[in-house]
Amino acid sequence: MLKKFSDAQTVDIFKDERDGKLREVGNQAVWSLSSCKPGFGVEQLREESNETYWQSDGPQPHTVSIQFRGKTTLQDVCIYADYKSDESYTPNRLSIRAGNHANDLVEIEQVELSEPTGWVCIPLKDVHDKPIRTFMIQIAVLSNHQNGRDTHIRRIKVRSPVNYGDVPYPNASNMTLKNLAFTIR
Repeated sequence: MLKKFSDAQTVDIFKDERDGKLREVGNQAVWSLSSCKPGFGVEQLREESNETYWQSDGPQPHTVSIQFRGKTTLQDVCIYADYKSDESYTPNRLSIRAGNHANDLVEIEQVELSEPTGWVCIPLKDVHDKPIRTFMIQIAVLSNHQNGRDTHIRRIKVRSPVNYGDVPYPNASNMTLKNLAFTIR
């Protein structure tokens, strides 16, 4: 099913990270790109700056593959795009795929972006509406605005829910759970 996002979501994507509900787990993965212009690769995509970006250099679809060492629970993937700066380089249609490795990826979401400027967060849910568990995700740029050939993506964040195991602790505060987790280590 195609989800449409118009403009930027007015969401503070860092709020859930500050509140301890989500954490960015991209640093635990190996990142690879289908292509890139020299000086516009993974390092620029992962920088904490909205001024740098990945620029593809080849035929579509352009892909960003993110492979984890172990099966990882993922809540969402957030992409920073800037139509005002990038125009025809801005992604228009994305496919989010997940699997165990590059040869068994299955599309879990397809989104259409309409002139995005800012963060767009795409939820990653399984058939039971729970965050997905996977070894690998791939973001494929299927088309760009104005039929552009190459693409710019300024930042990508891959986020995982923060939880304290599968055991529910009724009436326990967040601080109690943090203390419990610290004590168990």
